[in-house]
Amino acid sequence: MGETKIFELMMLLSFGAAWPASVYKSYVARTAKGKSLIFLLVIIFGYICGIINKLINSPDYVIFFYALNMVMVSCDLVIYFRNRRLDREAASRR
Repeated sequence: MGETKIFELMMLLSFGAAWPASVYKSYVARTAKGKSLIFLLVIIFGYICGIINKLINSPDYVIFFYALNMVMVSCDLVIYFRNRRLDREAASRR
């Protein structure tokens, strides 16, 4: 395994370790406050670019970690929209 692959994999594993906590926090918070839609979309775009790069230049097992991270961020995105709806419903009850 090349040295660059090791560092790429370590980067993906580091980022990937943070996403489950973020998804859980979003789920239990039940609010979109403090969450940035633009940030989530930029991160998803970055993972898509990483996947495309791997497919074009050096397809290998690391692509799995790009996809896994993108799935986790996508889950956070879905929860963001749920939480935004919950925020609107709470505001309309006031």
